[in-house]
Amino acid sequence: MKFALPSILIVLLISISCKQPEKSTGNIITEEAKARIDATLKSFIDTNRVAGISALIFEKDKEVYFNAFGLADREANVPMDRNTIVRIYSMTKPVTGVALMQLYEKGLFQLDDPLSKYAPEFANVKVFAGFDDKGAMKLEAPHRAITVRDITRHTAGFLNAGNKDLGEVFRKADLMNKNNTLTQFAEKLSQLPLAFHPGEQWSYGVCVDVQAYLVEKLSGKPFDQYVIENVLNPLKMNNTRYVPTDMKQFAALYNRADGKLNRVADSIAIGFNGQEWSLKPGGFGLTSTVDDYMRFTQMLVNGGKLDDAVILKEETVKLMATNQLSDSVTERMWLPSKGRVGFGIDFAVRLEPAQGPDEKVGAVGEFFWDGAASTLFWVDPKNDLTAVLFLQIFPFDNPVHKEFKDAVYGKYGTTTP
Repeated sequence: MKFALPSILIVLLISISCKQPEKSTGNIITEEAKARIDATLKSFIDTNRVAGISALIFEKDKEVYFNAFGLADREANVPMDRNTIVRIYSMTKPVTGVALMQLYEKGLFQLDDPLSKYAPEFANVKVFAGFDDKGAMKLEAPHRAITVRDITRHTAGFLNAGNKDLGEVFRKADLMNKNNTLTQFAEKLSQLPLAFHPGEQWSYGVCVDVQAYLVEKLSGKPFDQYVIENVLNPLKMNNTRYVPTDMKQFAALYNRADGKLNRVADSIAIGFNGQEWSLKPGGFGLTSTVDDYMRFTQMLVNGGKLDDAVILKEETVKLMATNQLSDSVTERMWLPSKGRVGFGIDFAVRLEPAQGPDEKVGAVGEFFWDGAASTLFWVDPKNDLTAVLFLQIFPFDNPVHKEFKDAVYGKYGTTTP
């Protein structure tokens, strides 16, 4: 019964906040907007910020913008185009979330169920409580169990490599060894202490890989097989896989340092995606084309449907796009850098419009995520608009995202989404 009250409160809050903003009747992507976007994307190439970049935008179920600039592979002089396949990294996460929520719709779990109900290895996790006088870890029982909701919103408490006290412990566990199965990953993770009590902080990490493990457990199928059969194939996302469908179309990966673009060695850039591995993570790993990923975003903006495919119920998409973080969760890592957002189920969710020119613009109610190599997508239900931005650059380039959104919507103070 200890989960009953929070569950009721959360459901009530969700039912209130699920009310969608009224649809806009005007068009965002005008001829002026197209010119702005072209100029912005071209400027990234001209100033050597990226090697290649492409953008695709749909508005009111129609393609209203596509263009590509620069080179997918600078050294081989291969242009960036619609057929370019890129590493989407964490844009894998929403795909995993959709797969998990399909099983939610089948009644196979409830969001406030303890994770250990389905993954018993997490039943006895402990929370790191500092070090004693001899330097040994002090551990304590969690205030409450990790719930499924926690792993959908990054509040489970799992360690990550950046933890100041236990980062090395996390790295030594080698959770993401390519030869690990998801079961082996989960077993190793369950032996590590939690960094904080479940529900008390937002901390980005391996939660979505645990979601993939849960999909595998609940469906009885290997995670990648389930996703292909129930998400990718129905949406005709035939070029979205862990191993690229055409290596000749696979973009090179670049690192920008001191104003120069340096190609990441292929041995590293293709290290995960060059062949099939035992590990099929839920948090990263998929490769995709801009048109493939647009089909995913179109399914979301259409309330779970695209063409003849019904992937989710409309109310499930709304649930995923509803903020799940209470105001008591004040520690939110770098999430505030995404704008005035909360976090739903595998998406950031915009709660307020930008309050100044230094903030990213966007419509209240939009939900989105991005990838480590600076890819980005968002779904804007108010304007019935979806956008996908593909590039392959490290380190993660937040300013590119801001400038692209400024180009789409108009800079702060000139256009109100």
